[in-house]
Amino acid sequence: MPLTYQEFKAAVSELCGTNLFLYKSQQMDRRIHSLMTFWGIDNYDDYLKLLQTDSQRYQEFVKKLTIYVSEFFRNPDRFYELWERIMPELLKESKKVKIWSAGCSNGAEPYSFALILQELKASSRAEILATDLDQVVLEKARQGAYLRNEVRNLPPELLAKYFQEHDGYYLLNQRIKAQVVFKKHDLLSDPFPQNLDMISCRNVVIYFTEEAKNKLYYQFNQALRLGGYFLAGGTEPLLYYRQLGFENVAPSFYKKVGAPDPDWVPHGGVFND
Repeated sequence: MPLTYQEFKAAVSELCGTNLFLYKSQQMDRRIHSLMTFWGIDNYDDYLKLLQTDSQRYQEFVKKLTIYVSEFFRNPDRFYELWERIMPELLKESKKVKIWSAGCSNGAEPYSFALILQELKASSRAEILATDLDQVVLEKARQGAYLRNEVRNLPPELLAKYFQEHDGYYLLNQRIKAQVVFKKHDLLSDPFPQNLDMISCRNVVIYFTEEAKNKLYYQFNQALRLGGYFLAGGTEPLLYYRQLGFENVAPSFYKKVGAPDPDWVPHGGVFND
């Protein structure tokens, strides 16, 4: 019997090590089938075999699963809030500030954090972990080379101070690059780092089901120390932040004030596995 689409998704989930059923089906199905059409494949058996045997096509497939759009100081007001208020507060409270950029894409976000810390003369007092599912995009992040549109929101003085323009690219200062550690990580299956002062996960969970989102928010809360901050995407507000143990202190910024309410059953799924 030929593979059904659901069987194909199950097999690819095992192949990739990430559960495709936790992504919103409309978006995920469209991406999967667009590659199928582009490659001229008309059945799921051949599609699966191709992904199992052709490493280049497999990498293209994994890259298609997520959208890599990022830039320095994306939504600038959030970064000025971080610079002027949140980061100084964290530096007062912790000898070593631990930051996690989850779903870091091309590295523009964690490097933005590093620039702010450098300007605050606190680089030696911070650890910045940046993670993503795709090894290819992580390698691009490590290189630290960006196009003009990716640095357009930076204050001109920071662009001049920390970047060198070369052949149409803006090359980030090595000292800033050295402040960020990049690692592969699957938000849906890998364990989370713990005792963090700040987590940023922006424009990532929008692609997940409500069940997956609720589990992630619970895990983010558990990964933060009391008083730590979660930075969400501008289109991803935490609708039930109080039940999740957060206080909304500024647009997109949520401060951990306790554990999630054990009596609250979130819409779309429960916290526990």
